[in-house]
Amino acid sequence: MTDEYTALQKYISTYRDPNAIKAEGFADEAEKKKNKKVPAWKFWVKKDKSADADEAVVPEEWLEADIKQGISNQDVESRRTRFGYNEITTEKENLFIKFLMFFTGPILYVMELAVIIAAGLQDFIDLGVIIAILLLNAAVGWYQEKQAADVVAALKGDIAMKAVVIRQGQEQDIKARELVPGDIVVVEEGASIPADARLICDYDHPEDFEKYKELREQHALNPEEDPAGSEDQEGEDGEGEGIQHQGHSIVAADQSAITGESLAVDKFMGDTVYYTTGCKRGKAYAVVTHSAKHSFVGRTASLVQGAKDQGHFKAIMNNIGTSLLVLVMFWILLAWIGGFFRHLHIATPTFADNTLLRYVLILFIIGVPVGLPVVTTTTLAVGAAYLAKQQAIVQKLTAIESLAGVDILCSDKTGTLTANQLSIREPYVAEGEDVNWMMACAALASSHNIKSLDPIDKVTILTLKRYPKARDILKDDWKTEKFIPFDPVSKRITTICTLRGDRFTCAKGAPKAILNLTNCSKETADLFKEKASEFARRGFRSLGVAYQKNDENWVLLGMLSMFDPPREDTAQTIVEAQQLGVPVKMLTGDAIAIAKETCKMLALGTKVYNSQKLIHGGLSGSTQHDLVERADGFAEVFPEHKYQVVEMLQQRGHLTAMTGDGVNDAPSLKKADCGIAVEGASEAAQAAADIVFLAPGLSTIVLAIKTARQIFQRMKAYIQYRIALCLHLEIFLTTSMIILNLTIRSDLIVFIALFADLATVAVAYDNAHSEQRPVEWQLPKIWIISVILGVELALFTWVVLGSMYIPNGGIIQNFGNIQEVLFLEVALTENWLIFVTRGARTFPSFQLVGAIGGVDAVATLFCIFGWLSGGIHQEPLPDPLSQYWYKQHQSGRTDVVTAVVIWAYSIGVIIILAITYWLLNKIPWLSDLGRKNRSVHDTQMENIIGHLSKLALKHEKDEHGEPRWVISQKAAEEEEDD
Repeated sequence: MTDEYTALQKYISTYRDPNAIKAEGFADEAEKKKNKKVPAWKFWVKKDKSADADEAVVPEEWLEADIKQGISNQDVESRRTRFGYNEITTEKENLFIKFLMFFTGPILYVMELAVIIAAGLQDFIDLGVIIAILLLNAAVGWYQEKQAADVVAALKGDIAMKAVVIRQGQEQDIKARELVPGDIVVVEEGASIPADARLICDYDHPEDFEKYKELREQHALNPEEDPAGSEDQEGEDGEGEGIQHQGHSIVAADQSAITGESLAVDKFMGDTVYYTTGCKRGKAYAVVTHSAKHSFVGRTASLVQGAKDQGHFKAIMNNIGTSLLVLVMFWILLAWIGGFFRHLHIATPTFADNTLLRYVLILFIIGVPVGLPVVTTTTLAVGAAYLAKQQAIVQKLTAIESLAGVDILCSDKTGTLTANQLSIREPYVAEGEDVNWMMACAALASSHNIKSLDPIDKVTILTLKRYPKARDILKDDWKTEKFIPFDPVSKRITTICTLRGDRFTCAKGAPKAILNLTNCSKETADLFKEKASEFARRGFRSLGVAYQKNDENWVLLGMLSMFDPPREDTAQTIVEAQQLGVPVKMLTGDAIAIAKETCKMLALGTKVYNSQKLIHGGLSGSTQHDLVERADGFAEVFPEHKYQVVEMLQQRGHLTAMTGDGVNDAPSLKKADCGIAVEGASEAAQAAADIVFLAPGLSTIVLAIKTARQIFQRMKAYIQYRIALCLHLEIFLTTSMIILNLTIRSDLIVFIALFADLATVAVAYDNAHSEQRPVEWQLPKIWIISVILGVELALFTWVVLGSMYIPNGGIIQNFGNIQEVLFLEVALTENWLIFVTRGARTFPSFQLVGAIGGVDAVATLFCIFGWLSGGIHQEPLPDPLSQYWYKQHQSGRTDVVTAVVIWAYSIGVIIILAITYWLLNKIPWLSDLGRKNRSVHDTQMENIIGHLSKLALKHEKDEHGEPRWVISQKAAEEEEDD
């Protein structure tokens, strides 16, 4: 059998941080399909919600299974029928209905009206192309969103939890989702708790089951409590409302995901361990009391599910779309007024290009950006795919746009800014003592059962990696005679061991208890006490270390300071985030001393306040909002406090991101403009978040912010481009209709629209720069720039049309066709405009250049070969002097030289537009036009709301016994309950 100290040495050498090991196994997708749902086509079948009220109530007799036998397979099936699978699920969308939703919206309704008009005019080319554009829009949008959803589903499958369960007398390894209430599970160190469960007894002492049954019959077990309030009852020695704990602690559970507290919580017989929390020490039997949906975590998750948030991005798109629709109606009205003066018919003759309905169809096609959803969705989806490669899973595409504009990042501490692992900082060593001997004694005064180590013993032993000489000491011929675990009375751990005939008693524990063992000098004792006070002020957990050789006096060796350290990359990440204009505020459930020490280590600032200062510090209204804006962080906060901080920042006009990993973070993650669940986050946090990180730490967030801002630049470039395009053709075609009763044929117009959208879909893959400050849409600036560019484009197209009236034919060299010449000039200048609006800080990607080059080549072929020009069916229109004719070819073709001239002219146009765009962006007042004030102070309204929050509506009876409602001041205790 391996020697105790040899095994300990091997453990120190071979231990690997479980957070660095990839979770084993993948979810079986086929298994998920076993949970049959009502078929989508049976839309009339409604879920029976009558049993929902009783769904969470588990009959007490179900919780009485024997720990050696468990429950039968028949019981499993019947209980699963009632309670379902042990998992937190979100309502699944019907994919077909979701596809149909891509045909809804103001812009799409107008295009669908255009389909009806094209069908009525028997314009089958237009009809086919418009339908193709609509189908393309729906297919791309549906596919990209489905792909994003599939990635999330795969993510959840990859992190499927496992459980050890007793069924039909056998110990089985199953998926945690297959558990049902009443199952007997084995909870052990290193595993996650698979459901809310009540501890029965230690795994190595099954005989305690009889004692458990006696206590259960006497109702002497601890009732289930809210874990978030567990900290308030610690240290009360049973004076609270709870029942006295029975026996010794069976396991230690890490409830930081619920409470935010770093240290593990001791759990006793009858105590409840909570779903998704981690077991840090011990091994025990437990009975499942609630499945995931009705667990503490599940109830929290349900609070944040189902909230329908349109989002900032959708509001912007609706604003732009609605504005463009209003403009289209304005230009249609002008065209019809001009048409009435020219006595045009509504729809006849059938194949004429200058009828009123034909004008409506043309203006609908060029004035309504049907490709807007396609391009924006594709841009977001491509960005989400890139982030997925960087281990950031985007659950809601529009969250990328929100992240680009975020200007404050609120972050949980435990497990997010810190590693959620205790570590020993530089220890204090008493004068004249050796640090290596002290560390060896601390390791001797620890449990050596490496399969079930207390977190403090574990970190003490593993710290010996930093002290090779201490490890050499332990390699000597040590023999353990007696190990006395932590005793709450003596407040220390003691080990009696021997080395070559000498007897050593090593102890570690509370500094005061260790100091009382020794007879050290007053100077040594005072220095020790001073150091203990300093560690306490800094939020460290201190352990004194001492030893006794044979019957000699105890010797004080020093003190270990334990702390949950920041992740290695956190400080650099915070600096980079601040450089990007995103300051970080820390929100933690830990004590204020720990919070301040963490802030110092991360250079976050020391303006950290506790929740009492935030909620019950006598502040309200504008003063309270000022405190939240000014603070670097808040300590001792509960979920409602985090939610309130995020809400107050949003009320001040800040776009706020929230990062977290625990159940206690879920409400604020949902409330934030962009909720981010970090690596190892609970299911509730993942369900509430918009983005889920798979990589540890926050380093990914800087990359995500930069990527989001690049994606934003692509969308902003496209929006400016698309608005200018709409205005270009609306201005040119409407004025040409009114002045000359001339227009570009609708068959060519639909191809201009199709080419524009096809070419600029590639903008999703374009290279883009990242702004150094939070970005905003600045719609007034976008509209001003786009209008100017659109007007310039219209003027340059008028130059082409006007040139064909001069004696030498103007832009036409040998022969050409007015329709095709205008088509090519419009197609080229519009396609190349994206190179202007994207800016010149980065070179365009080969995808964008290739897409636009391909479309330009096709447009040139249209022009040269006269495709869809309509030929010349009648004598062309004369020039105003009735002397010159257009140099038109009978077949509608255009010579190659003319095409080359059009290319050269279009290049000149784009150069002028680029100069205009550059000058506009250099104008100081235009640079910040439309940029919102990120700190809005509406002092009067904030004070009104603050005073109202202190009022309560009470029901009472008047002197005649009649009921009445009155407004009164909330009592102090009522305010604390809120």
